[in-house]
Amino acid sequence: MAQQPKGPLDGLLVADFSRILAGPYATMLLADLGAQVIKVEGPGGDDTRTWMPPVRDGVSTYYLGINRNKRSIVLDLKDPGDRAAAQELARRADVLIENMRPGGLARFGLDYDTVAAANERIVYASISGFGSGAGAALPGYDLMVQAISGLMSLTGDPDGSPYRAGISVFDVMAGLHANIGILAALHRRADTGRGQHIEVNLLSSALSGLVNHSSGYVAGGTVPYRMGNAHPSLFPYEPLPVADGELIVIAGNDGQFRKLCQVLGLDGLPEDPRFGRNQDRTANREELRPILVERLRTRTRDEWFRDLMAAGVPCAPINTIDGGVALAEELGLDPVVTVGGVPGVRNPITFSQTPARYELPPPGLDEHGEEIRAWLTN
Repeated sequence: MAQQPKGPLDGLLVADFSRILAGPYATMLLADLGAQVIKVEGPGGDDTRTWMPPVRDGVSTYYLGINRNKRSIVLDLKDPGDRAAAQELARRADVLIENMRPGGLARFGLDYDTVAAANERIVYASISGFGSGAGAALPGYDLMVQAISGLMSLTGDPDGSPYRAGISVFDVMAGLHANIGILAALHRRADTGRGQHIEVNLLSSALSGLVNHSSGYVAGGTVPYRMGNAHPSLFPYEPLPVADGELIVIAGNDGQFRKLCQVLGLDGLPEDPRFGRNQDRTANREELRPILVERLRTRTRDEWFRDLMAAGVPCAPINTIDGGVALAEELGLDPVVTVGGVPGVRNPITFSQTPARYELPPPGLDEHGEEIRAWLTN
């Protein structure tokens, strides 16, 4: 039997002192790519172990979704022996990732300066809510950042209340930003032999992730406002009514709009000076929308989806999660992997030579504590 290729991060040791979402999601992705991740938990365990429902075999699916391919050890940092074990783990690690409040690990000798004094190669990643300066004391919850950053002001009906996004979008984004920083610092370490301290905070990740909206303000002086499902710079780019519900319809450029009109039997519409260019369509969306809707209402979602996609017009049904997974399976994207009997969502990165690995199910609390303690004392 051919030996499975090693992951691209094989040989990398990650000491994971993070909890809840941003850090554990980041370290799971690193683990999928071959890193050895040791998940350090306090005596009560990661908070997400108790975040339920939903559950699978009595275990929170929230926890299961972001903790595969890791080994768990419980260390009470207030206990001298456990604290020494944690410090030894940090001394041996290539990467340490934590999302305590800034400065929270200093009293345990696990802050960056102390760890780097014993391990100059350490790449130490800190994730916080609002940075290590004036915002250090603020708790870092994704919902807070969705509100403070302005995202909620953009989400929901124009005349309704602001809404949060359906996921903890900035926790996930901060985890991804942390991984970019970690990989960049490892690349630099290959030249210098020295690691460095990386800091990521949810608010900075949010403002970066708001992309065109934050740019519209800082570069153009425009404060964006809530538009429901509409796009401020494109039309159509939203759900439109069809015979049996709604369909996402997109014309991202003038060519796509011409194709859309051809499928709808509105061939002359692109010649109308109100609608020929994107900026004209956007300015005159209230005149254009009823013209498109009148035609779209004559057929079903599936019929339009088939014909529009065949013509190269971007469109999409509005699925629930099961529909999204089913379509990914239909497209051969293999969205689900099962590790130790626990299904999860596959790592989204495909490598031609060093594929992601799926070797360990999410660990039970302190499942690997005995073996890790033995290793740390050798």
